[in-house]
Amino acid sequence: MTIGDIVEQYSVTRTAIKKHLTILEEGGLISVRKIGRERLNSLEPLGLKRIDNWLRHFHEFWEERLNKLKEVVEAEEKARPERKSK
Repeated sequence: MTIGDIVEQYSVTRTAIKKHLTILEEGGLISVRKIGRERLNSLEPLGLKRIDNWLRHFHEFWEERLNKLKEVVEAEEKARPERKSK
C-alpha cells in the first residue's frame, strides 16, 4: 500500500500517515520498498509474530490467574450453606 492508498481510507493527513508508517518501519512491523516514485508499504510477518509472542505471555499470565480465581469463587460458593427462600 502506498501512503496515498492509506490517506484515501482515513481522514488523516499524509504527514500523519507518514509519521505512523515511519514508526512501524522502525519497529520492524512493516517494510518499505521503492518502486519509481512510490513507496510500497507491506506488513512484516516476523515483526507481527514477535508482537504475538510478547502478547501471548500476558494472555497466559492472566488466563492462569483468572482460572485460579474462578476455582476459588466456585469453591466458596459450594462451601456456603444454601439459603432457604421464604
